[in-house]
Amino acid sequence: MSMFNRKPLFRLTPTTILVTANILVYIYTSVMGGNFLQTGYDELVTFGQINRMVLSGQYWQMLTSMFVHVDIVHIALNMLFLVIFGFRAEELFKPEEYFSIYILSGLAGNIFTLFLVPEYIISAGASGAIFGIYGANIIYMRKTFGQSIIGALLYAFMLLALTTGEQVNVVAHFGGLVAGLAIGYILAKMRKDMFWIEEY
Repeated sequence: MSMFNRKPLFRLTPTTILVTANILVYIYTSVMGGNFLQTGYDELVTFGQINRMVLSGQYWQMLTSMFVHVDIVHIALNMLFLVIFGFRAEELFKPEEYFSIYILSGLAGNIFTLFLVPEYIISAGASGAIFGIYGANIIYMRKTFGQSIIGALLYAFMLLALTTGEQVNVVAHFGGLVAGLAIGYILAKMRKDMFWIEEY
């Protein structure tokens, strides 16, 4: 194969852009904290979500907390699942739809966190957004191929149950998952309705 025909090892796609953004934020917050293995406490307080601070006016935390991770294991696992679910999402959704699912699901998880988690707990991570991507994927595929969405819901909430544990913000996972399921369902229905319109 000619060197001019080789595919690049790294392509800019929604998934690679988001993974890169998360990694760059982690590098910044860990280096600023003086320990590459974990994010500094001051950085977590500034960029993570603390409900009391959000309610006092630091609204940006609901967005920045989606890109902040507690330690290197936390970001490694989240990025692994983002790659797995994200590359599938790239096959199903337009880039603007993909980014919308990610951001809206992450925000939904953080809104659930705002109202259901104690006000002094620090919440951080992309899990809510990633659960949204997962939920959108499975319900979109089920709805598009005319299969029962009950199975999609069972798979989604089974994964949710498997990720429960100590110091895990299940509330954010649940909020992101619900948002992703809703957006995926709406997109699948819109596609189906468009096909029917074109047939007539």
